[in-house]
Parts: sequence; structure tokens; C-alpha cells
Amino acid sequence: MDPVEALSEIAFWLEREQARTYRVEAFRRAAGAIEHLDPDELAAQARDGRLKRVKGIGDRTFAVVRQAVDGQVPDYLVDLRAAGTAPLAQGGAELRALLRGDLHSHSDWSDGGSSIAEMARAAHWRGRDYQVLTDHSPRLTIANGLTAERLAEQLDVVAEVDASYEDFRLLSGIEVDIHDDGSLDQDDEMLERLDVVVASVHSKLRMDARAMTLRMITAIGDPHTNVLGHCTGRLVAGGRGKRPQSEFDATAVFQACAEFDVAVEINSRPERQDPPDDLIAIALEAGCLFAINTDAHAPGQLDFLDHGAARATANDVPAERIVTTWPVQRLLEWSHRKQ
Repeated sequence: MDPVEALSEIAFWLEREQARTYRVEAFRRAAGAIEHLDPDELAAQARDGRLKRVKGIGDRTFAVVRQAVDGQVPDYLVDLRAAGTAPLAQGGAELRALLRGDLHSHSDWSDGGSSIAEMARAAHWRGRDYQVLTDHSPRLTIANGLTAERLAEQLDVVAEVDASYEDFRLLSGIEVDIHDDGSLDQDDEMLERLDVVVASVHSKLRMDARAMTLRMITAIGDPHTNVLGHCTGRLVAGGRGKRPQSEFDATAVFQACAEFDVAVEINSRPERQDPPDDLIAIALEAGCLFAINTDAHAPGQLDFLDHGAARATANDVPAERIVTTWPVQRLLEWSHRKQ
């Protein structure tokens, strides 16, 4: 087995099970440390032990490489693959099988941990028909948000990666910040070049309910907005602690989503579970479309779709109202319709 592929796949499975970051990074660093080596030289260094002296190679990663260069699937990877056969959530298997894509993911161009090519490769490997790259917009400086100039550069990279596949589409997008007044944090000219625009609130989450409602409705009405991302901003678990949900008139916001043909995101991150169940019910009543998205910041998190499918099923969201069950051409016709 190719040692770099073995190390990268181990990192994927660890990310999937939400292992501590340092464990994941150990395998990604090891892959980076050996990827430039000639295969014969790598095998020689592994067999005589010299590889142990290479920066980024530890005892566990050395053992993986040593087995891989001998043509074996490393024992550690065998165990992780076996554990990974189980879904991440109970319920939702039928809906999960219908999901064709994901409209919300990040790369190392903003606050993700892996390259655009790595995210696309993982999405393709995990059976996606399409994946949308939605790195952050410039206002979110803490997440290295993309200026218009950097976004334009990224579009060339996305096009190049997309062209390398025949049976998978990497689509262009952005998670654009919603300003306090409801305007979107990116130039209209750039937004018009994208396949999908996810609009999310990331600041002043405790804003007065009336002001927050107006803020969100204004963004929903923007002709570029396709998806309303993690609408309450809440955190229910995880390393960042807990955060209460924003207050707004949910009926008015979701009626606006239905009117302006904006999908409500069912965010699949375990620490978000956003929207809450009661808000999903209001969005259903309002006639909204939905998008089950991972908000993945690393390849292994692309499997978080299991969580979103389970929540949508538990809340009786019909598959036909979930845009991520649609084939890519229908998805793109919908996303570009408003423009």
C-alpha cells in the first residue's frame, strides 16, 4: 500500500471520529514528511530504520510506513476501517443514501485544515456527486477570510481541480458573512461568479431579536443568497464550549426563505445541531427548502452528513425538499435562478 495514502487515510478516520487534533496532525505531518521521497528510497529508509530520524516521523507513524512499504495494509488502518463501517448517527440511513452533495465546506485557504485538492479527493472517495467549497469572506479575519482578489485566485484552483474528475464536480462557493445591516460581505461581481452562496451570521449573535430578524431577512432577500447557514449560531457541545442560540422571529425569517427560494441549512456538525428541532418544524410549515450540509473543515468531517440525515429524518423533512438530494444540474439551475 502507498505509505502516504495510508497515513492520509488514517488521518481521515481519526477526523471522522473527532479524535484530538494533535493525533490527526501527527499523521498528516508524517505524510508531508515522506511524500517527496522516491518510493525505493523510502522503502530502504523504513527497512533499515533511518526513517525514524526524519522530522515528523514518530513510533506509530513509522510502524504504519514500515508495514505499507512491505505491501501490507497497516494494522492500525485495518482497525480504523473496521470501526468506520458504522454510521456516525442512528437513523436516517435511507435519506443519507439519497444525498448527492454538500453545499458547505472549508479548505486551508481560510480556516480549514486541508488543501482544496484533498477536500475534493475525500468527497469523491466518499461517494459525493458534487461538493461545494465555501471558504469564509473577508470580514471573518480570525478565519482568514478571502478578499475578492484571493477569491478570484481560488476560483482558478477550483476549476483546475474540478477538471481533473469525470464523475464528480467541485463547485465554487463562499460562506459569506452577514453584516449587521444584512448586506453580504463580498463584492456583487464576485458573488455572481459563484455556484453557491451560503450566508451566515458570525458576529453580534446576541443582537436584539427585532434587529436580528431584519438583518437576516435582508440577507435572505439578496439575489445572491442560496442558503441560510447555521441560522441560530448555537453551540451545544464541543471544545469551544456552549453558546445560546440567537433570538429572532423564526416565522418571519423562514417565510422569507420560502419567498426568496433560499434553503435552510441543516448543519451536520455535532456541536451545532442547527436549527433546533422546533425551528425545523417552523421552516417546514413555512414551505422552505433545506440543505443538509457538513460545514466540514477537514476531510474526515465530510462524513458528518450522517448526523444531518438523522436529524432531518427525525423531524420528517421530505427528501424532495432537500436540495442536496438533487442531481448537480438541477442544483445548479436552482442556485443560479435568482441571478
